[in-house]
Amino acid sequence: MRLSAEDLEAGYALACQTVIEGDLEVYIPPQEEITRHLTIERTAAKVSVPFDYDWRTHQTVIKCFCEIEPPTLADNTDDLARLERELARRYGLREVAVPLPVLRTLARTLRQADWRVTVVLDRGDAQPRLVDVLPGDQMQTLFGAAVDIGTTTVTVYLVDLFTGEVIETAADYNGQIKRGEDVISRIVYASKDGSGLMELQSLVATTINKLIERAAMRRKINPREIYKMAVVGNSTMMHILLGLPPEQIRLTPYITTVNQPPLVLANELNLNIHPLARVDCLPGVASYMGADITAGVLSSGTHDTDKVTLFLDIGTNGEMVFGMREWLVSCACSAGPAFEGAGVYHGMRATSGAIEEVWINAKTHEPTLRVIGGGKPRGLCGSGLISLLAEMFITGVTDKAGNINLTLPTPRVRTGEHGAEYVIAWAAESDTGEDIVITKPDIDNLLRAKAAIYAGYVILAHSVGMTLNDVEQMLIGGSFGQYLNIEKAIEIGLLPDLPWDRFKFLGNTAARGAYMALLRRESRDEVAAIAKKMTYLELAADNAFYEQFMAAQFLPHTDLTQFPSVQKVLESKTADG
Repeated sequence: MRLSAEDLEAGYALACQTVIEGDLEVYIPPQEEITRHLTIERTAAKVSVPFDYDWRTHQTVIKCFCEIEPPTLADNTDDLARLERELARRYGLREVAVPLPVLRTLARTLRQADWRVTVVLDRGDAQPRLVDVLPGDQMQTLFGAAVDIGTTTVTVYLVDLFTGEVIETAADYNGQIKRGEDVISRIVYASKDGSGLMELQSLVATTINKLIERAAMRRKINPREIYKMAVVGNSTMMHILLGLPPEQIRLTPYITTVNQPPLVLANELNLNIHPLARVDCLPGVASYMGADITAGVLSSGTHDTDKVTLFLDIGTNGEMVFGMREWLVSCACSAGPAFEGAGVYHGMRATSGAIEEVWINAKTHEPTLRVIGGGKPRGLCGSGLISLLAEMFITGVTDKAGNINLTLPTPRVRTGEHGAEYVIAWAAESDTGEDIVITKPDIDNLLRAKAAIYAGYVILAHSVGMTLNDVEQMLIGGSFGQYLNIEKAIEIGLLPDLPWDRFKFLGNTAARGAYMALLRRESRDEVAAIAKKMTYLELAADNAFYEQFMAAQFLPHTDLTQFPSVQKVLESKTADG
């Protein structure tokens, strides 16, 4: 980015190139403020159990009630041996691993409970592991948590492991946002000195703990009663949670430290559930194909269908999987944060005050807006940007290259300080007291983002000798997909031009996949199998991707025959004059 002569004269400077030598005041544009969306607290208010579930056979964490014979002079077997003897006699459990923290409190617990205790065991490995010994009969409850660490939002499902039901949900912005909007900026921050990585780890752990506490408080349970956690996220988020240096993820040849993390306990990550609870970090595939996508493939059923399927999760990256039961190929496109509202002059997250949909009158070029939460607009979120760009193109406000037509007879188009722009809301109509606009640089950012994603589709299809017309269903995961207008997304060339009934929006597939892996060991094994089965294409090493990317940097594409429905609309507009 460069500042104009007028910006420099007005005293503006690039923050990334400026050394602060004294006190200063920082102005934060209103649209950049983090205001929680009205529904963010209940992102999965009702999640049904996805399959038949019996905790006795499917669950790796179990509870066992034991009544143990007290020791006598005639039977002076040690406390642990007595407990093990009862577990073997009543439950057939032998050779149990016992961590030292449990052993330290065992004698006191047995005697205070009059030798009647509830044992918590983790059967996730070949040797069962003793997690806790509780006084008395506490067989009524058993809790776990599924966690999706998104770059922007962290989501937690609190789960009753006896019934398999999600009993509470909570979500909030990832605390790491204060150190960078996207994955790359987080990697840079983690790499800059000895404290950056640990600070980011602490921020995400604090976010998870806050959400766990919030969900547990609603159900009046102690977070320490949570004995298992399944976690998903992109590879960078998983590395930071584990305290693993992520810098190699962004450097050629883009290698992770580990794709299938080993067993980790909650106390190793400063997570405030039971300290010896298993934190199961699900496996990923590559630097830009993480556990959020393998979990999404599991929950969407992409790996277990006879239909040729394109699975997509749009965030800072556009991650996609193409395939069916017999095969899976995948890639990730660096779409940038444009579809999350970042990198756009009046862009913002999908919170209260964000414009989420736009309609433009083809004759007057006047816009009609829909704003999240109602009221006056503060900026544009991702779905609003897609809607706006499509409307501008179809109504002739822009050409196929994204150039704004400044000759239109409307004050909405004008030349501003950043070049040509279109005014979406006048200052008197906005909550910020200033005009809300989209500029030519904004449009260029959006075109690059959608071009990267579309080029990824094409490369995946071509890699197996197919075209996008062979796609029988397109499954879209992530919160962004829930608000995507199919028609508008096709009109700008973000989605392929397929019949609308082939598109399905699935919501948070990553969190749902983590939830499935939390419940059943078979599902956990399935995620691992998906990760091993998936072929990953590194697009940075593929010249064909660059060619497809350049061709897709137009509305909707340089080859309009790939978008026949859009071609038909444009021809109709031309015929109407």
